[in-house]
Amino acid sequence: MQFISYLFQNYYTLIIVAIGAALLGAVSGALGTYAVLRRQSLLGDAISHAALPGIALAFLLTGSKTPLILVLGAAIAGWVGTLIILSIVRLTRIKYDSALALVLSTFFGFGLVLLTFIQRTGNANQAGLDTFIFGQAATILERDVLIIGILGGVALVIVFILWKELKLLIFDEGFAASIGFPIRTLDILLTSLLVIAIVLGLQAVGAVLMSAMIVAPAVAARQWTNKLNLMVVLAAGFGAFAGVCGTIISSSVTDIPTGPMIILCAAFFVSISIAFAPKRGLIWNGIRQRKNRRSLKLAARRVLEHPQKEID
Repeated sequence: MQFISYLFQNYYTLIIVAIGAALLGAVSGALGTYAVLRRQSLLGDAISHAALPGIALAFLLTGSKTPLILVLGAAIAGWVGTLIILSIVRLTRIKYDSALALVLSTFFGFGLVLLTFIQRTGNANQAGLDTFIFGQAATILERDVLIIGILGGVALVIVFILWKELKLLIFDEGFAASIGFPIRTLDILLTSLLVIAIVLGLQAVGAVLMSAMIVAPAVAARQWTNKLNLMVVLAAGFGAFAGVCGTIISSSVTDIPTGPMIILCAAFFVSISIAFAPKRGLIWNGIRQRKNRRSLKLAARRVLEHPQKEID
């Protein structure tokens, strides 16, 4: 207890930021699993960029930088942007990737215009809004950690409750529709959960890098298992560990931003997983291919040396 008290007295800010980053990484990794398996990894990028004008509009309408208000504005904007993408794909002949690029660039450009307008109004309270572009994890406070924990926990509980439905939506959408599951409702719900995860991380990681926080832990986890439940747990673990490691490294070295460092840690876990994961890793594949080539050479040599015996 004395050691814990000592840590909080001397490293309070570091602990708060590390807890917030760990919670964010866990939520992002778990929900990002569904985006990766549905091949919608770029959807996180579109949502994070679409959330920027929501932050600016929330500030213009309320004049407040209260995290809950800004998060609500970002969530609404990200959700609207996602619905526009889905509507474009469903109602027109525009492909999914083109709709993503169109909405991403339009919303992000609109957000930058609004931020510029806010800066020119001379409102002294607007300082710090631009940190949502690249993130500033060092500004995370205890109330922000509480918001991340509550909203992220609610999102994970919803995933747990609808586990069977979401699993069918990912792996066999046609069968899910045939047995009466509301596919469109589930699709919108899953996208809304991704919106929650992304807007929670805008303050720490920023709109530009938040998509990596969604994708990287899930990609790393995918290399280690073929089971959805284990993949979700691993992705949450990778995300949380990346958040803690990035926070500690950035606090130990001068002038290294926390958000980008968290992303680099997540990318490091992806690299390790791609290289060393059993059955899928590059090293294991290389070893297996070498064994296969050796077996083929031995078989070919036996055939050449004793052709009649091998035929018999």
